Amino acid sequence: MTTIRSELPEGVDFPLEGVRVLDLSRVFAGPLCGQVLADFGAEVVKVEHPGRGDDTRDWGMRIGKTETTYYNSMNRNKRSITLDLQTPEGVKIVHDLLPQFDVVIHNFKTGGAEKLGLGYEQLKALKPGLIYCAVAGYDSSGPEAKRPGYDLVIQGEAGLMALNGEADTPPLKFGVAVVDLMTGMYAAQAVLAALFRRERTGRGRLIEMALYDSGIMVTGYYGLDALQLGHDPARYGNAHPSIVPYGMYEAADGPLIIAVGNNAQFDKFCRQVIERPDIVEDARFSTNVNRAKNRLELSPVLKDLIRAFPRDVLLERLTAAGIPCGKVAGLHEALTCERTRRGRLVQDMPHPVAGTTPVFAPPYRLDGQRLPIRNAPPTLGEGTREVLQRLLAMDDAQLQQLRAQGVLTLPDAPSQG
Repeated sequence: MTTIRSELPEGVDFPLEGVRVLDLSRVFAGPLCGQVLADFGAEVVKVEHPGRGDDTRDWGMRIGKTETTYYNSMNRNKRSITLDLQTPEGVKIVHDLLPQFDVVIHNFKTGGAEKLGLGYEQLKALKPGLIYCAVAGYDSSGPEAKRPGYDLVIQGEAGLMALNGEADTPPLKFGVAVVDLMTGMYAAQAVLAALFRRERTGRGRLIEMALYDSGIMVTGYYGLDALQLGHDPARYGNAHPSIVPYGMYEAADGPLIIAVGNNAQFDKFCRQVIERPDIVEDARFSTNVNRAKNRLELSPVLKDLIRAFPRDVLLERLTAAGIPCGKVAGLHEALTCERTRRGRLVQDMPHPVAGTTPVFAPPYRLDGQRLPIRNAPPTLGEGTREVLQRLLAMDDAQLQQLRAQGVLTLPDAPSQG
């Protein structure tokens, strides 16, 4: 079986062209870091277990034989090779590949990489300028270093669930794995910074990312509020803790977002949108400080007034008044709407089994152009033969012997590039 890959568009200047990344990670945070680097043009080779591959190949909805929606969301623009890193032969192949790579990403438990012979000092000896990014659950120098890191657990431990949801409901997790997501983005930023510094000094870098550390950062201004208050701040659900009115409201025929950001906007909101100038003329509500202080009196009144109008009428009036607003869309509706289509944020890519598969496009625009999708998320091991032949000059007899030993798997025919 071959993997169908898109042609590289001419005239696109990829910032990381020529950079090679060995992605030994799995699941979310590490693979997202690798995907970001791949989006910017790095050649990212994802190393997966020969039998099961990345854990997420079994999470979400099935696409083809070896991909799922979960896997595909974190692995575009990569190549996949299979190596059993529990075997000396698999580790040796990584060691042999390493001099040709600039970056290694992994999310083994603390100490796990060293046991395999893949620790920073071990690999640095083979590639002195190596940028090595290790993602774990907790601080590698602390007493919890060897605890496994899971997004949901850390959402609870970092206080994120405590700030999410309505005041009268139990703590609530975020709809997506926000700790993994932010850790992956932070990790990519750190790798980019290390690459930039290496251009000036020639020195590599050890980067350590902890999910817990990123989870604390995600608390943002709520976290600083808690420190100032000495206790948890109140939860406001879809409302804002310090700006009123600002949140989701129900119109007569559906929900919308209204974000009144300053007093001038509130004046227009009262006069031009809900046609109640008396509200803004009331000293209790004339300034945002007073509106926040008196939200319990103001919010029910505004909710009733907003509910009396059709949503499209409100959106038209809010837009005319220059007040930020928007329709609350369903997920499928958002992904298929004209705004998303026009931005080509979701694109159908060729797939060797399914025919085509939807793939998110990179969100970055450079010089006015969105970075293109170069490769659809790879089938398991689609690049094993091509990558090892190209980078290590392995012949087919060597590859077949390694396959017979269970060290790797091979696609049925050479990958087409």
